[in-house]
Amino acid sequence: MALPPARPGRRADVVSMKEGEAALDVTGNLVHGAMLTAVDADGSTRPVGLGGALSQAHGIRRLELPVHTMLPVVLRQLLLPITLDALGAPRTRQEWGERFRRGRFSEGERARLADYLGPGRYGDRFRLFDAERPFAQVAGLQALNGETKSTAQLVPSVASGNNVPLFSALSEADELPLTPGDAVLWLLHVHCWDTASIKTGAVGDPRADKGKTTGNPTGPLGQLGVVVPTGETLYETLLLNTPVMPDGLRDDDRPQWAWDERPSSLGHASPADPAWSERPARGLLDLLTFQSRRVRLFPCRTEEGLRVNRVIVSAGDRLTQTPEYDPHTVWQHTAKPKKGQPHQRPRRHTSGRAAWQGLSTLLAMTLPAQGDGPYTSVLLRQIGDLQGARVLSEQYPLGVETAGLEYGTQSAVVENAIGDDLPLPVKTLLAQDAWLREVLLDCVDQASQVARALDGLNNDLRRAAGGDPLPRDKGSRPSAQFLHSLDRTMRRLLVGLRTVGEDDDELLERAQLAWEQSVWAAAGTEAGLLLAAAPPRAIVGRTVKNGDKEFVYRSGKAAGIFRAKLAQVLTRAAEEARTVVKETAAA
Repeated sequence: MALPPARPGRRADVVSMKEGEAALDVTGNLVHGAMLTAVDADGSTRPVGLGGALSQAHGIRRLELPVHTMLPVVLRQLLLPITLDALGAPRTRQEWGERFRRGRFSEGERARLADYLGPGRYGDRFRLFDAERPFAQVAGLQALNGETKSTAQLVPSVASGNNVPLFSALSEADELPLTPGDAVLWLLHVHCWDTASIKTGAVGDPRADKGKTTGNPTGPLGQLGVVVPTGETLYETLLLNTPVMPDGLRDDDRPQWAWDERPSSLGHASPADPAWSERPARGLLDLLTFQSRRVRLFPCRTEEGLRVNRVIVSAGDRLTQTPEYDPHTVWQHTAKPKKGQPHQRPRRHTSGRAAWQGLSTLLAMTLPAQGDGPYTSVLLRQIGDLQGARVLSEQYPLGVETAGLEYGTQSAVVENAIGDDLPLPVKTLLAQDAWLREVLLDCVDQASQVARALDGLNNDLRRAAGGDPLPRDKGSRPSAQFLHSLDRTMRRLLVGLRTVGEDDDELLERAQLAWEQSVWAAAGTEAGLLLAAAPPRAIVGRTVKNGDKEFVYRSGKAAGIFRAKLAQVLTRAAEEARTVVKETAAA
C-alpha cells in the first residue's frame, strides 16, 4: 500500500531533547521518533528517539528491549557508532575517566551530537522509510522471483522457512505486522544475528543463482560469545563500551550511513546496493555497523496505524575474519594455530549454563601461560586497567550481560537463545591482582564438582536399581536443577564481594563459608529427592562385572560416597558442621 509523502516544510530533522516523543512518522525518522523505550531511575518507562536517548542518557537507567540479544544490536548498530563518530574515541585513560566522572554528555558534546543527527549532516540518513536512502536497507530492492516474505523472517522466535520453533504461535503463512519501532530493531537484529540459511536472490546481485544465494555465514554476532558491560545509567553503559584508542579512529573508517565517504579505491560494494562484498572490516565504526544482509521493509497503513508486514532479506557483506579489536566477544587463544589461522578466535557461550558458570572465561585477564585457553573481552580487560589506574572505583557496581544464539543444522535455524546478566566486582578484573578472582573461581569450581557428584549419585542409584547410567548427552540431570538453585546465592556473593578489600580476610572467609553452606544445603536437598525416589531394590543393590572386576552398587553406599565427596570439596562447611556436632555433644 502506497504511503503519502511527508508534508513539505516540516522540521522532522531537529533533534528532540524532550520527553514523550511522538511515534515514528511516515518517513520513519529515527532521530526524534519514538523507536526506543527508556526506563528511568524510578522505574517508569517512556518512548524516546535516538536524539532523546543520547541527550538524556544520564537519566536513563537502561533500555527496555524485547530479547537479550537486542542490547548489543542497539549499542553496535546505533548508539556507539553515533557517539564515536560525533565525539571521537577517548585517546587516554584520563580522557575516558574525565568523561565518566562527568556522568553526562557536556553541553558541547550534546551540541555536537545534535549537529551530527541534524539536517546539516546525517539526520536525513536515519529515516526508515526514505524513498532514496532508507536506513540500513537497499532502496527499491527486488527479489528475482518478484515476491516478498512475512516479517517473521526478521524474528528468530517466529516460524519462517526452515526456522520453525517448537512453540511458535504463527506459521510462515501468517502475517506479523510490526510497528515501525519494532521493525527497525528487528531489522538491525537480522544484520547482526541472522541464520546462515539460503537467501532470496536479489535483482542486481551478480552472485545470485537460480533465484537464491547460498554459502551465507551467520550474522557477525552469531559467531561470537557476546559480553556487554553495563553501568548504572545508559550514559555509563555507553562509556563502559567505548574503547580507549590512542591513535583514534581511522580516516577511512566510516559507519554504514556514511558509506559514500569511504575511499572508492577500496573496491567494496556499497551497502545501499544489491551487490555485496566479502571483506575485512576497515575499522571499529565499519565493524559495529557491518551490513551482513541486504534488506527492504514494506510498510502499510492499518487500522492500528503504520505497520511493516512484508520484507525482502537477501545476501549481504561477508566478514572475512573477526578482528581482535572487536570489543564485545570473549576469545579462545590457540598457542599453535593451523596455517593461516589466527591465534585468537571468538569463543561462543555454552547453551544451558548461567553466566556465572562461565566466570573462568570472563575473568581470564591474561593469555594462557602455556597451551590453549580462554581470554576475556577487550572491554573487560580495559575496565580492569582503568580500575588499576584508579580511574574507575574498585567498588563500582559493574554489571555484565551475555548474549548468543545457538544455531542448528548448518547454522540455518536457531535452536536456542542464550542470555544472562550478573553483577561483577571490578577488583576481579585486575590482571596483576588475582586474589579475589581466585576466590570467585574456587566458588564456581566447587559448584561444578558438587554438580558432578550429584550426577554420580544419580547414576549409582540407577545402577543399584538395575538400570544403566544416563548417557552423557541425554536425559534430565539433577545437576541442572542444583546449579539453577544456586543462581541467586552466587549473585548475592558477587554483590557482597564488591566491598571486600584485600585486608578483609575475616570477611572474605565468612563469605566463603556462607557460600559453601549454601552449596551443601542445596546439594543435600537434591540428593534427598534422588534417594527418596530410589526403589526398594536399590537398598539391596546389585553387583556389576566389568572385565575381571566386580562393583557393588547400593543406595546406602552411593549416599556415603556422595557425602564424602561433599566433605572433600566443601572443606569449610564440613569443618563447621563437625564443630557444631562436637559443641552440641559437649553441651
